[in-house]
Amino acid sequence: MLRFLTAGESHGKALAGIIEGMPAGVSISKEDIDKELKRRQRGYGRGGRMKIESDEVEIISGVRWGKTLGSPIALFIKNRDWKNWEQTMNSESSSEGCSEAVTRPRPGHADLPGLLKYQHTDIRNVLERSSARETAMRVAIGAVAKQLLKHFNIKIGSFVINIGSVKKDIETAYLSEQELLEFSDKAESSRIRCPWKQIEEDFINTIDHAIKTGDSVGGSFIVFATGLPAGLGSYVHWDRKLDARIAMGIMSIQAIKAVEIGDGVILGKKYGSEAMDEIFFDKFFYRISNHMGGIEGGMSNGMPVVIRATMKPIPTLRKPLKSVDVFTKEASEASYERSDICAVPAASVIGEAVLAWHIADAFLEKFGGDSLQEINSNFNSFKKQIEKI
Repeated sequence: MLRFLTAGESHGKALAGIIEGMPAGVSISKEDIDKELKRRQRGYGRGGRMKIESDEVEIISGVRWGKTLGSPIALFIKNRDWKNWEQTMNSESSSEGCSEAVTRPRPGHADLPGLLKYQHTDIRNVLERSSARETAMRVAIGAVAKQLLKHFNIKIGSFVINIGSVKKDIETAYLSEQELLEFSDKAESSRIRCPWKQIEEDFINTIDHAIKTGDSVGGSFIVFATGLPAGLGSYVHWDRKLDARIAMGIMSIQAIKAVEIGDGVILGKKYGSEAMDEIFFDKFFYRISNHMGGIEGGMSNGMPVVIRATMKPIPTLRKPLKSVDVFTKEASEASYERSDICAVPAASVIGEAVLAWHIADAFLEKFGGDSLQEINSNFNSFKKQIEKI
């Protein structure tokens, strides 16, 4: 079973992560992890923080000479902006010289419920940890999971399909693995991770409008996995269902408010004859459609796993919304923290990391062992067995 923990505040010294359960013998490249971190930092509409940070991972433990040892992997990412916040975020007891307490919660943020839950007197104690800065470490952890999946030719990708009211209508049920991968490859050269040039400009214009008006804007993206064998996950218990685990992971990304598997919401508008993926056989079982998004009964069915996720607009606005000072109880404007205007492209990269993690977890649950060699043997044995069915 794979597990991970992250630690760190947005303007603290660093982010830390620990991975438990990664088998021995998996090739790990620091360079590949750093590439994923840089992908997360790109995207039209990102804020000033991305000009300060240039994220790089330091592998503290669990890897020797480029291979995992089977022991916990510890990762470390420095916050370059710490030098500007050292007094405010100091871990020592003295608060002398700190900036004023944040007392005006932002609508749509963790500010107010977090303050009430933990009975803080400064919203900064909430916003520093609830910040999406935490996802830098999750991308690093997901990059490790991707390197495990790479051994078994399982690939993860993503692309943006809508920003604000501008949407690219796309029916993923009839896209092949190759077409999904081509869209993801094209998205790599886009400023907003959009494979289609014309709609890319419409997306950018929508973000520009938000910039000019002091607003923010959300959107949606598709994240997918190809090359999965059938049988990851399980139907026998609710908490082992693959779609449930993936949905929880994607929903845990800051500002994500909706997750769909396959055709998702559209399925509720169809007849069963239109929505199910018919089964055929010619040396092996296959489908010609993928309305279910590669998951049936909580298990992968051999088709690409396809997820749609929707991100709300960033709650921090340069033209703040109405709020109330939590101590004076007087009406005021919400506080402002340096923030993005649109982070949907970055969210799609984070979605890849999260999907990779949950696919890797389910893969090891099915084919688990203490070393890559043992897992590979189990995987090949399973393939031979199902070929006889």
